[in-house]
Amino acid sequence: MLIPDAVHVWRDADGDYHLEWDTESTDAAVMIELLAEVPHDIDVHSQQRARVSGLPHGRRHFFRLRDEHGNEVLATERKLGMEGTPNFRDFGGYRTGDGRQVKWGYLYRSGQLSALTDRDIDLLATLELDLVCDFRREEEQASDPSRLPPERAPKIASLPIVPGSNSRFIEEAQQRGDGQLAFGRDAMFEFMREINRDFVEGQQETYARMFREILAIDEARFLVHCAAGKDRTGFAAAMMLLALGVPREVVMRDYMLTSRFFLPDREIARLQAKYDMEHMEAAAVRPMLEVHEDYLAMALASIDEQYDSVEHYLQSALGVGSPEIAELRRRYLL
Repeated sequence: MLIPDAVHVWRDADGDYHLEWDTESTDAAVMIELLAEVPHDIDVHSQQRARVSGLPHGRRHFFRLRDEHGNEVLATERKLGMEGTPNFRDFGGYRTGDGRQVKWGYLYRSGQLSALTDRDIDLLATLELDLVCDFRREEEQASDPSRLPPERAPKIASLPIVPGSNSRFIEEAQQRGDGQLAFGRDAMFEFMREINRDFVEGQQETYARMFREILAIDEARFLVHCAAGKDRTGFAAAMMLLALGVPREVVMRDYMLTSRFFLPDREIARLQAKYDMEHMEAAAVRPMLEVHEDYLAMALASIDEQYDSVEHYLQSALGVGSPEIAELRRRYLL
């Protein structure tokens, strides 16, 4: 039997679609149907993987996967084929605990948008975004301004997040000539866990404003993003999915997809220069560019320690009570 939450579709920068799926039985047959009458080629690599090529670039394409028992999953690409930002994803499509489904085409997450190509801009325009929530620091926003479609440009909500006292860690690392010894991989890993705790304990007003900005626009199609699209953005996406009733294990699965699309080794030199950490070994810096379950788990543990439930945290800390949750679910669930 086809497992609904184990169907993954992504588009590479060349425009080819990649499909993966899991079934309860490894030899179960799955049929793939493109929901558009356009020329295309489907190459089934195995019983769990396929590649579709030849599709037009300027639109999104939906697929129906059907197993031999008649079970169906309708899906489109989770990672969009952007050339200038590798971690641009639709975080809809997930099932909630009560069997409903988050809509595709309304909830997006990404890294920074300053390097988008003209073709990326054309694709972005087709998404018809109403709102972009930018969690980058003010200096990041100024030095790397976002490229957005010139027509029907979305509202930009500047929501800078600077992790409170944790910034002292970076400042001390910058000042130490022996940073590769004093600040090894383990210390940086722990620093990243503490940043995620700070999202819960020190960034409540910023994430509360995110929800207010989204709710202020009727049926908003929105994008949340930061520089890499993994930490500040990852927590934002997690809170939205939890508010919609998506189970924690599925939220964590979405969070960890960053590890498939964002490659730390390509970004280490840029990060070292950005934070004046050239004296530190690459291995010590790498945890800042990685994604680990422990990072988000630290944030969720902080919520569990201080609140009766995620719902209690959403209401007490972020101003997302029963009326707001009901409105979000009305908008974004099928």
